[in-house]
Amino acid sequence: MRIISHSIRYGAHAYAANAAHTINKNTATQPTNTPTLITSSTGIATKQTSTQATKIFANAAPQQQRSASALSLDTSPLAVPQLASLTTLQAAATPTVKSTATRQSQTQSVSQSQSSLSATAMLRRSYAAQFRMNCPILIVISLACILHAGLLWHGASAAISNRGTNTRPMSTSQTSSMSGVQPHFLSRGHTYRAVVGDTLVLPCQVENLGNFVLLWRRGINVLTASNIMVTRDERIRLIDGYNLEISDLEPQDAGDYVCQISDKINRDQVHTVEILVPPSVRAIPTSGQLQARKGGPITLECKGSGNPVPSIYWTKKSGAGKSSARIGDGPILTLEKLERQQAGVYQCTADNGVGEPVTVDMRLDVLYPPDIQVEKSWIHSGEGFEAKLVCIVYADPVATVSWYQNSFPIQTTDRRIMSTRGNRHTLTIRHIQQEDFGNYSCVADNSLGRSRKYMELSGRPGPAEFYSPKWGRSSDSYNLTWKIDSYPPLQEVRLLYRRVLMNDTFQQPGRWHDFILTPEHRPASEPLTHIMSYTIKNLHPGAYYEAIVQAKNSYGWNEVSDIFQFIVASNTMDIPPEDAEVVASSKSRSNSAATGSTQLPMLAYSRTMAWCALFAIAASCLLQRRHLRQICLNVG
Repeated sequence: MRIISHSIRYGAHAYAANAAHTINKNTATQPTNTPTLITSSTGIATKQTSTQATKIFANAAPQQQRSASALSLDTSPLAVPQLASLTTLQAAATPTVKSTATRQSQTQSVSQSQSSLSATAMLRRSYAAQFRMNCPILIVISLACILHAGLLWHGASAAISNRGTNTRPMSTSQTSSMSGVQPHFLSRGHTYRAVVGDTLVLPCQVENLGNFVLLWRRGINVLTASNIMVTRDERIRLIDGYNLEISDLEPQDAGDYVCQISDKINRDQVHTVEILVPPSVRAIPTSGQLQARKGGPITLECKGSGNPVPSIYWTKKSGAGKSSARIGDGPILTLEKLERQQAGVYQCTADNGVGEPVTVDMRLDVLYPPDIQVEKSWIHSGEGFEAKLVCIVYADPVATVSWYQNSFPIQTTDRRIMSTRGNRHTLTIRHIQQEDFGNYSCVADNSLGRSRKYMELSGRPGPAEFYSPKWGRSSDSYNLTWKIDSYPPLQEVRLLYRRVLMNDTFQQPGRWHDFILTPEHRPASEPLTHIMSYTIKNLHPGAYYEAIVQAKNSYGWNEVSDIFQFIVASNTMDIPPEDAEVVASSKSRSNSAATGSTQLPMLAYSRTMAWCALFAIAASCLLQRRHLRQICLNVG
């Protein structure tokens, strides 16, 4: 309010001074033949000006008094401007008395009075226009002052309210105790996490403790009082002042520890201690041994502990002793419809991020009747040579294995030897004789059942194995190559082939073509393997064919070989699929390289064009701005 009063008074002073200056200027510029009119008009204007200024002072004075009384502020700095304003108004009002006397002596001339009144009206309009021009300025200044005062008042009110909120009443004793410097904490309460067995230090730093006593307590139990150890726990002590050290942490050390100043306010600082415990795990049952029958379910369980609570997952050890991929999560692993392959060692692992993960092994034994596998169901040999018959037996409980020839049990002799290595059971027959050829069987027994597998020991040739490529290189012939194992020399070889009509929906085989071949004499360095080849001619280009081979020695014909399919080359120089893939991949790489080489210049060209467009826009803007500046200079 005081600022508004200042603004109004100074505006009125400025208006009065402007009016007086205008009257003096008009008086100086009037002709000498109308002194009475000038004096009279000057007197009227000055009188009106003084009257308006007097009204403004009359209105401003009470407002100033009210604002001064409301805010209890000192208004003495306004005395000098007020006196100056009054002096100016008195000086402006002095010609008023003289002009009044002159006006009374000139009342006889009506025409002069009318012209004086018209001049006075023109001056009034000019002063009113000037006042209207000054009024918006005064209004804007007043509004700005009001806004500034409101902001100041709002800040002061907020400060007072905050002070009142944060301040709580104190008793007389507290006020007297607070007259001096009070103790306060330099450290802050914190939550600490430590591993079992570590050493932890809880800080408590106080400034200006004076004669007060500093206590450490946990719950209702006091640990220390000043420098005196109250607790009997030897793991707890004070170091570096009042910092509390706890060594060899245990899980029961977790909780809140309070450092307290024993004043009337009972200031305290709380530290929360959390003890981290590494994981531990145990198997259920503790022996870690489990058994279940094949086809039934089984549940494996382990329990983990620690802080935080550990996560548990399951793995199975492989044959090399390494763990396989994770097969389950959680403390319980359930296996449905057990197979013998699921027997083995399972690992339960617990991990909570504190220390290393821990594991416990559990062995699962799957009980099942014997399961036999043979290496070869047909074994070729010759008189005077050696043969080995092998069967692999899987059983739990362990099975007993026995050998039979033509349903008669075999006894161990110098020529027939039975051996066992793990689950591999072998019958070795040395110096084979004619009566050793025939059918053999391997029989395994345990408490859950019996199993049997058959094998044949024969002197007949072994089955033929083909070595020719599937795609031929000639358009009317194909070279077929194969090998046959036979201890006795081959007497005869039979080759059969036929054409197969094929499309996307069906196959229609043709008639077999039969050839009887006479084997060549084999070298002494290769007493067993016979390698033979034959070129089949007059074939159709691009056609599909099938072939089989059968051989005969002194013991008879062997089993017919598996069917072998081959394709004759066409007249258009067909490329085998493997070669076609290589060529296609080469072309694809070359095409991709060419595409990449063309894309790189296009990308560079696009970037260049974008930069050129940006430079063009910037240059256009600069030129337009320079042109506008030149126009402004020319107009100015």
